[in-house]
Amino acid sequence: MQPTLLILAAGMASRYGSLKQIQQFGPSGETIIDYSIYDAIRAGFGKIVFIIRESFEKEFKEIFEPKLKGRVATDYVFQDMDSYIGKYEVPADRTKPWGTAHAILCAKEAINEPFAVINADDFYGADAFVKMADFLKGEAKADIYSVVGYELGKTISEHGSVSRGVCAVDGAGFLSAINERTKIYSDNGVIVYEEADGSKHPLSAETPVSMNFWGFDPSVFDLSQDLFYEFLENSRSNPKAEFFIPIVADEFIKRGKGKVKVLPTSAQWFGVTYKEDAPGVQASLNELVAKGAYPNNLWK
Repeated sequence: MQPTLLILAAGMASRYGSLKQIQQFGPSGETIIDYSIYDAIRAGFGKIVFIIRESFEKEFKEIFEPKLKGRVATDYVFQDMDSYIGKYEVPADRTKPWGTAHAILCAKEAINEPFAVINADDFYGADAFVKMADFLKGEAKADIYSVVGYELGKTISEHGSVSRGVCAVDGAGFLSAINERTKIYSDNGVIVYEEADGSKHPLSAETPVSMNFWGFDPSVFDLSQDLFYEFLENSRSNPKAEFFIPIVADEFIKRGKGKVKVLPTSAQWFGVTYKEDAPGVQASLNELVAKGAYPNNLWK
């Protein structure tokens, strides 16, 4: 069975204002999503499921369906605040969905096979998709999930601090802990993370970090539902609280449900954390095209 790729795109409208203004980086107007889907198809993924908001369904399909029709199966799932909340109610002051792990839960009825999850606006590189596809086809099961581990030094922005899930990996290559560091940057040539009290701590450029590229067995849906109810019980009164994928992965390990294999990649990640990053993203893609890694027009 071919694995599925789940793309988290429900937040795109708030980032871009209008979906027709999704930033084009490739030489023929390709978005970052286009490159991810192209790499996924080449790696052997058989279906693409988009997590979106119902409010921009028509616009979104107009952008992507003409490119993908006949190339790969597609499906669309809505992330709404009242999805999968059970007996709980959405607080009146809540203004956005519940986070990335809630987004996965919203795809429960659309996915029955091993699947990967990525962000819509991150470039992950072909190597990561090949390694993830191989894992999903041969190793994924109810007690083994995965995450792609990027080298921290290849995920830093020159224009400000970034937030990264710093991975601790055991001797067998499995995740032992993941800590979200919300302020990582280069300080006079040394990569550091800064705590709330202003203290700085150095990190090696080779430190493995998560860029939200996860591999799951469908069993993750039941676990996510249980953990989401616990989250709502404890955090629903906080209008900004979010239910993130690392919460599910961490509890999966802590509760003895299984292990998370770290799939190392030396690929260069890039994305637009700051508007100043955009020219660098465009230059990096043009360089990859010039080297022959991608055609000048992905969908011609």
